[in-house]
Amino acid sequence: MTRYIFITGGVVSSLGKGLASAALGALLQARGFKVRLRKLDPYLNVDPGTMSPTQHG
Repeated sequence: MTRYIFITGGVVSSLGKGLASAALGALLQARGFKVRLRKLDPYLNVDPGTMSPTQHG
C-alpha cells in the first residue's frame, strides 16, 4: 500500500523543509521502508526569488 507524507509550510525555509524531508526519509529507510522524495514548486510562471517575503512567506 502506498502512503504519502506531505511536508508544507510558509514559515520554514525551503532548506529547512528539505532537511526535514531528508532526515525523515533516512529514518524511514533505516526502518525498512522504500522512500522517494519529490519536490513541488507551487509557483507557476513566477520567480519567487524576486518576490518580497510578505508575498511568498
